[in-house]
Amino acid sequence: MERYGQVRIWSGLEAMPVIGAPARRLRRAVSSRSFYGSVRYWEDRYRRGGKSGDGSYGRLALFKAEVVNDFVSAHGVTSVLELGCGDGAQLQLAVYPSYTGVDVSCTSIDHCRRLFGSDPSKIFVHSSNLDRVHRHDLGLSLDVVYHLVEDSVFERYMSDLFRLSNRFVIVYSSNTERSHDRPHIRHREFTNWVERNASTWILLNSIQNRYAAQIGEEDEEHSFASFFVFERVG
Repeated sequence: MERYGQVRIWSGLEAMPVIGAPARRLRRAVSSRSFYGSVRYWEDRYRRGGKSGDGSYGRLALFKAEVVNDFVSAHGVTSVLELGCGDGAQLQLAVYPSYTGVDVSCTSIDHCRRLFGSDPSKIFVHSSNLDRVHRHDLGLSLDVVYHLVEDSVFERYMSDLFRLSNRFVIVYSSNTERSHDRPHIRHREFTNWVERNASTWILLNSIQNRYAAQIGEEDEEHSFASFFVFERVG
C-alpha cells in the first residue's frame, strides 16, 4: 500500500491477472480515485521523478523538433513562448533565438532552470507569474491540450496561448471530442474554440503526424497528435 492524497492504493493492483475490458475498467477506477486535477497530477508526477511522456523522447520528439525548428527558421521567428514546457527533454532538441517556458509544476520549472542554467536565451516561469510574461512571436503548445481535463483550465490556457502570441501559434495535439481511459487525458476539438474565441487568427496549415496512431492505439513510437499552425491576421 502507498498513500496518495487521501486515497490508499494497492501498488500491486495492476499486476492482478485480469485481462480485457475488466482490466481496463479496474485500472480506470483506481486511476480515477487517485486523480485530483490536472495541476496536482503534473506536480506530483514530476516531484516523484516522472517524465513529460513518450512524445518528448525518441523519434516522436525528433519529428516535433524538425517541424518547429524548420518553421522558426523559415518565418524569421525571434521569440518562442511555450505553455507547458514539462521536463525540458523536448526543448533540448529546439533551435530558438529566444525562449520562455511556462509550466504549472514548480518542480518542472526548477528542473528546467538547472538543466538550461548556462543558456541565457532561455528563461522559465511558473504559470502563477504569467502576468509578467510579454508577447512572443510564436506561442507553442506541444502535447498539452489533451491534458487539460477541466473546462476552466482549458479555457484559461487557450486564452493565454493566443493572447501572448503576436504572429503565430502552433498546437500539437489531437483535435476531436473523445474520452480516454486515463483520467489525465481528455481529447478536445480545440479548433472550435479558436473559431469562436480568436477571430483574428486563421488556421494557416496542418501537418499530419509522421508516426500517426489512432486514439487508444498510441505507444512510445506513435502518437494521435498532429500539428495545427495558426496565424494572426488583420
